[in-house]
Amino acid sequence: MWTVIYIAPTEKMAERLKDNLTTEGFFVKIKSSGLSKNQFEILVPEGEVEEVQEVLSTLLHT
Repeated sequence: MWTVIYIAPTEKMAERLKDNLTTEGFFVKIKSSGLSKNQFEILVPEGEVEEVQEVLSTLLHT
């Protein structure tokens, strides 16, 4: 099952995060949020959530 780990405010940011997480070896999907056309959900497999959150935190604070 896929789990949303972050909602990016732009498609460009979503793609950048996906690329970085994929480079780290994670499976990542992007989906347009149903709440807004300009928001994009970043999803990862449920079993990778904790590991991805650690890497994502580093990416967002650099």
